[in-house]
Amino acid sequence: INGEFFFALTFALSFPYSSQCFLVGTVGPEMPKLILRENMCQILRKLCVCVCVCVGARMDNMYDTQSFLIFFHFRTSLPAAMFSRNTISVWSILKKCIGLELSKITMPIVFNEPLSFLQRITEYMEHTYLINRACSLSNSIERMQAVAAFAVSAVASQWDRTGKPFNPLLGETYELTREDQGFRLVSEQVSHHPPVSAFHAESLVGDFVFHGSIYPKLKFWGKSVEAEPKGTITLELLKHNEGYTWSNPFCCVHNIILGKLWIEQYGTVEIVNHSTGDKCVLNFKPCGMFGKELHKVEGYIQDKSKKKHCVIYGKWTECMWSVDPQAYEAHKKSERKGDNKKHKNEEQEGAENDDADDMPDVQETVSVVPGSTLLWRIESRPAHSAVMYNFTNFTMSLNELEPGMEAILPHTDCRFRPDIRAMENGNMDEATKEKERLEDKQRAARKERAKDEDEWSTRWFQMGTNPYTNSQGWLYTGGYFNRNYQDLPDIY
Repeated sequence: INGEFFFALTFALSFPYSSQCFLVGTVGPEMPKLILRENMCQILRKLCVCVCVCVGARMDNMYDTQSFLIFFHFRTSLPAAMFSRNTISVWSILKKCIGLELSKITMPIVFNEPLSFLQRITEYMEHTYLINRACSLSNSIERMQAVAAFAVSAVASQWDRTGKPFNPLLGETYELTREDQGFRLVSEQVSHHPPVSAFHAESLVGDFVFHGSIYPKLKFWGKSVEAEPKGTITLELLKHNEGYTWSNPFCCVHNIILGKLWIEQYGTVEIVNHSTGDKCVLNFKPCGMFGKELHKVEGYIQDKSKKKHCVIYGKWTECMWSVDPQAYEAHKKSERKGDNKKHKNEEQEGAENDDADDMPDVQETVSVVPGSTLLWRIESRPAHSAVMYNFTNFTMSLNELEPGMEAILPHTDCRFRPDIRAMENGNMDEATKEKERLEDKQRAARKERAKDEDEWSTRWFQMGTNPYTNSQGWLYTGGYFNRNYQDLPDIY
């Protein structure tokens, strides 16, 4: 075993969560490789996700210098499967709430999923490779394509996710470092009424910063719950001195009372490059009467002179493509001619259902226009995802508490919340009791502060002005990763 192996072993052990890293060997032209027995290689392939970490070189130049093959292992399932929600009558709780905001209404814990909303926000980062791609591109329109694909992919994990994340407690935090994807993130619940969650993610090599503050407004409309994701999201590509901003689309969960739960996203998302004036307008389409538009996203990219350079199209549950505007229009015209007869038949067969909003049949593929370029495709979920809250592989690992983390993380981190941990372990009675205890403790703390006329102070974020939109938002003040966690509140 050569010297490069021992150097790489030291490198791997330097990661904060070293138990996730396994060194396999060195790679590169004319470089010796560590030979593993065949059965050990098979075990590693099953347990780990393989990534290449380059020492002294960028990923695209990995063979120009010493490179090391490292396996990162994250859990791929939860400790226990989800409980059935079929025996709970949600109507008895919601019938007095039509048209009202749901953030102040206590729901049975069975309708939750074992994640905090801070962890749900972290799922924006599942497809960070799209940001890294944008950083590597020299053309501003191509960068906008990658950013648009990232904006769509950021909501893709919500597909079939009908469980409600736990409301974060005031002062609750969450951090995630993923060396395999090249980022670290910190988030904090900065306000309780209204509930506001602030987050800040940054590249480990200084390529980008991604941040925002989200105020999700939930309303119940009789048969559905609508989520309006108030708040601006900002992505800064530091190498290009560019700032992009946008807001997420509306999300609606249908058949809260009766029938099969299903989700749709709708609304217009406008992504602006404040440095070049380029703009991408994406229309997340509502499903429509016959369901033809379910999950569809269509839009375009234009420069500051309003010249359209490309059309973006696809489904937020599946994939996104880019194509020349003229080719797209020609393809749509030919499609419309072929659909006229089919549409008349659908009108005759359609029937109303006053009891439930039937989920339309989902077309599993997108009709690809000739000459299109693939921007993003969703990864398959694990086979057992349906019995584990429809989590993706990325989501499965978000609440994982590995040995050694307790000595590193602040005690306000979501991973230490006893109600979420109990639910994840399948103990619903304990989860319910802990949730009630934490809510009572939070109310008591709020009353005590009011009595002493003591205002709450956030720790890692401050209200400030977004330099791109001039709007007010919560901005990261720095210092979290210095690991100085003295005087943090006792919230659990």
